[in-house]
Amino acid sequence: MQGMSERQYAAHVGLSRGAIQKAKTAERLVLYPDGSINAAASDARRAETTDPSKTRKPPAPKLKPVPEAAVAAVGDTLREQGLAVPAVGGGTTFLQAKTANEVLKAQERRIRLQKLKGELIERARALALVFRLAREERDAWVNWPARAAALMAADLGVEPAAMQKVLEKHVRAHLDELAEVRPDFR
Repeated sequence: MQGMSERQYAAHVGLSRGAIQKAKTAERLVLYPDGSINAAASDARRAETTDPSKTRKPPAPKLKPVPEAAVAAVGDTLREQGLAVPAVGGGTTFLQAKTANEVLKAQERRIRLQKLKGELIERARALALVFRLAREERDAWVNWPARAAALMAADLGVEPAAMQKVLEKHVRAHLDELAEVRPDFR
């Protein structure tokens, strides 16, 4: 066999075997004496005899637009890991997006594992614990002047009621300053 079979030529040009048989019948292909297809000569003849307006063009792939938030998240993830981040408006490559996705999946697995081990707790639980501890600390300080004023007054030789009043005033002022500090769990 000198040239290609119908199947081989169909695969070569990206057409069906039936289309090649029709082209062969219409004498748009160049054949060797043994009936095999001369690929180079047939390609040239098909190009000359085929009307370009009647050829099927493969449809362009329909790409969905990527939201800016997703692109920004990819950039943030890459930046957090010390990897190269595309310039603004430069576009994110598929490889960068895939890398960011893999990094996020690894981070998610690590967090899930830390939760299972008891190394991580929920934010609401942490807030409740901090609030409870702060309240207990505040209550201890509010009650302290009443307990300590008499002892301090005896050491200094002053009136216990006056000493308690002064201590309460300063403790409350200090607690008011501390109340302005807000924990940030972000």
